[in-house]
Amino acid sequence: MAQSIFMAGILIGGIVLGDLSDRFGRKTILTCSYLLLAASGSGAAFSPTLPIYMVFRFLCGCGISGITLSTVILNVEWLPTRMRAIMSTALGYCYTTGQFILPGLAYIIPQWRWLQLTVSLPFFIFFLSSWWTPESIRWLVLSGKSSKALKILQRVAAFNGKKAEGERLSLEELKFNLQKEISLAKAKYSAVDLFRMPILRRVTFCLSLAWFATGFAYYSLAMGVEEFGVNLYLLQIIFGGVDIPAKFITIVSLSYLGRHITQATALLLAGGAILALTFVPLDMQTLRTVLAVFGKGCLSSSFSCLFLYTSELYPTVIRQTGMGISNLWTRVGSMLSPLVKITGEVQPLIPNIIYGIITLLGGSAALFLPETLNRPLPETIEDMENWSSQTKKPKQEPEVEKASQRIPLKPYEPGLGSS
Repeated sequence: MAQSIFMAGILIGGIVLGDLSDRFGRKTILTCSYLLLAASGSGAAFSPTLPIYMVFRFLCGCGISGITLSTVILNVEWLPTRMRAIMSTALGYCYTTGQFILPGLAYIIPQWRWLQLTVSLPFFIFFLSSWWTPESIRWLVLSGKSSKALKILQRVAAFNGKKAEGERLSLEELKFNLQKEISLAKAKYSAVDLFRMPILRRVTFCLSLAWFATGFAYYSLAMGVEEFGVNLYLLQIIFGGVDIPAKFITIVSLSYLGRHITQATALLLAGGAILALTFVPLDMQTLRTVLAVFGKGCLSSSFSCLFLYTSELYPTVIRQTGMGISNLWTRVGSMLSPLVKITGEVQPLIPNIIYGIITLLGGSAALFLPETLNRPLPETIEDMENWSSQTKKPKQEPEVEKASQRIPLKPYEPGLGSS
């Protein structure tokens, strides 16, 4: 119950904080989410009753959702196209590092209250350090804070050793480069708009199924480690270790084969591994563990790809809404995942069959998504319609983006970020 409540917090946090991020800024929500996670996590360690503990765990879920969404959006809005896949994978390795550290801490600190407090206190430090995180330039300009945006750009230019270039920037140049985005900001879009246009309907449906399948299958393996008959602490380390080669393969595949192939292949392989568990006897623990670890690695790759792929598929005018909907579906999957295990009381084979089939469906849906490799971010819904009328072969980046990428201090060039 506590785990389901925690997942519910992540789901609600994705909806609420996604909208607040558009209103108050990515940095503000990131900072507040760090504080929320630090406070609620510490509070959970001192909870006198189960209901109070579950309230704090719900708030922890909200905080984690805010941190994840804000980090992904800032990553996309600040970095040039050629660096997004690399940075997305680097962030994934940070998650892997945490998964390595946690079993060691749990072994050293067996008392759950002290363990909960130990992993929560560092977020007070992250809360303080987040004040030095630069706000999204796009969001500042579109919110009428161009002067502040210019100062941040000049500070970033100086940090990158381009102080002279930064000083030559002007408000007029900044607004000129974001002319299109400023005009687009006047139009208001909602979640309903995701289903009005055929191309957006297709993208939303396919992404929702891929996100749902990834969360659904990932937590079926992550929360069932005790079923494989291997030492709990050791298996957690193995589960973390498989992320290292998995994410490396992911970044190579994203950069050369594309997002489309990488996403579909990761889910199809994971679904196949989970279905294979159905036919492996319980006494063959080594083989079952190998299949589970392989499936978990594929699902980790799917998560890494989805965060980047989703942010690149949705146009600027509705990107945050699309990310929020996607986050919602993966949390629905993670909430339903533990409940499916109940069907194992009727027939032990049923849970893995359900997990495997849903994952294969998610991989099949990803085959219908357009490729985004080497494409500028779509600004409008019309940009996406143009994609659907073209072949899936990646096209070269426009000259305006190529030229701007030679000047690293201009992360605000057209087609680079989102509003």
